[in-house]
Amino acid sequence: MSVIVTDRGFTPDTHNGDWFDLASDIDPSALGDQLDGAQAIRIAFPSFSDGRGFTLAARLRRMGFAGRLRAQGHVIADQYAMARRSGFDEVEISDELAERQPQEQWLSRADWQGHDYRARLRRTA
Repeated sequence: MSVIVTDRGFTPDTHNGDWFDLASDIDPSALGDQLDGAQAIRIAFPSFSDGRGFTLAARLRRMGFAGRLRAQGHVIADQYAMARRSGFDEVEISDELAERQPQEQWLSRADWQGHDYRARLRRTA
C-alpha cells in the first residue's frame, strides 16, 4: 500500500485513471508526442538523495503539462516544499515511510508558499 500526501496531509488516492510513469532520469524532450493526452504523470524517486525528479517536474510544467503530477517513492517530509515548488501536486510514499514520518511532519511543510525565501523577502520589503 501507499499513502498520498497533499497540502492537507495524508489523503485518499482520488485518481481513478491511468498514470504515465516516468523514471527520474528521462529527458522529457525525447518523449516527443508520447505525453499528448496524458492526464496524470507519476515520477519515480529511487532515493531521497536523487533530486532529478524535481528538475523533471519543473521541465514538464514549463513544457505546458497541466495535468496531475505525482512524486512517487523515496521523498521525505523535508523535501515536500521543494516538490510543490517544482510542480508536483502530491507525493506518494510507502506505508513504512508514513510510519517513520507521520502526517504532522508533512503538514509542518505544507505552507510551502509562505516559507519560500521569496515570501520572506516580500515581507521585509
